[in-house]
Amino acid sequence: MTRPKTQPDEQVLEAALRLIHEHGPEALTFERLAKACGLSGATLVQRFGNKAQLKQRTLLHAWDGLDRNTRDLAARVPKTPAGAIELLVGLSQGYGGIESYAEGLLVLREDLRDPLLRARGAAWKTSLCDALAACFASIPGQPRDIGLLMASHWQGSLLWWSFDPAIEVAAYVGDSLNRFVAAITTTATQKP
Repeated sequence: MTRPKTQPDEQVLEAALRLIHEHGPEALTFERLAKACGLSGATLVQRFGNKAQLKQRTLLHAWDGLDRNTRDLAARVPKTPAGAIELLVGLSQGYGGIESYAEGLLVLREDLRDPLLRARGAAWKTSLCDALAACFASIPGQPRDIGLLMASHWQGSLLWWSFDPAIEVAAYVGDSLNRFVAAITTTATQKP
């Protein structure tokens, strides 16, 4: 089989992201990526420079996808507490099973080590929290940081699920978020 002469960076970065998710961040090498995408190692080095730059570009590409997915889901869900739950359950769909989630934590480690990737995470937190807060805008008496509180509960529920993944992650997260929303909206309506 002949090698393709060209391939868009996005397609190459998708192959790199698959390698990271399947085998961990350290598995991303020019040799492995060349086998995965069909381009020569020399072509990949010419495009991406070195391994650190390739990894960063791959993870920035992943952040782009998460930003897009978050925006798309936020635009589709109703601006209600149930819509906020739907948004977070939708974002949880991408985690898959426990092995995939565990590999994702290795990716998060890489994000935390790189200031540029950390900044992308901080920007995503802001946009996600704003989208969640918009779902509670019509409910009086909500805490000022309802978006952050709900996002934090969501991340916590993912972590707790990972210790005992007896049910599908989306079902676990949905149940946990429904209980959170019930507690927060009950508390808000009971304020004097």
